[in-house]
Amino acid sequence: MGELTPEQVERVVAIAMDLAREGRTDEILEFLDHGFDVDQVDRAQNTMLMLAAYHGHAATVSALVDRGADVDLRNNHDQSPLAGALFKGHDEVVAVLVAAGADLDAGTPTARAAAEMFGRTHLL
Repeated sequence: MGELTPEQVERVVAIAMDLAREGRTDEILEFLDHGFDVDQVDRAQNTMLMLAAYHGHAATVSALVDRGADVDLRNNHDQSPLAGALFKGHDEVVAVLVAAGADLDAGTPTARAAAEMFGRTHLL
C-alpha cells in the first residue's frame, strides 16, 4: 500500500473490514480499484469475503468473488467463509459461495459438517 506507515495500513485494513461487515459493496470496490488486496486479512486472518459472508451480505460476497477473492481462505480459527455463512443461516450467501466453487470440506468444522449440524445440507 505504498508509503503508508504500519499504523496507517492497519487503519485502512480496519476500515475495509468494517465496510465488508456492513455490506458496503460500492465502497469496497473503490478500495479494490485503488489497489487494495481483495484477500487482505485482519489480525484474526479474516478477509473481507469472510466478514461479508458471516454478516449475510450476498451482493458483497458476489462482488468480491467477481474480483477474484479466494472463497476458501480460512481465518485463525480455521473457519471458512462457507461454514460461517451456514452457521449464521445466510442461505443466499451459501448459494453464491457454492456456485463459486467453495470447498465443502475445508476448515473446522467443514461446511459439510456445519450443514449437517444445522440441518442445512439441502443448501450444498
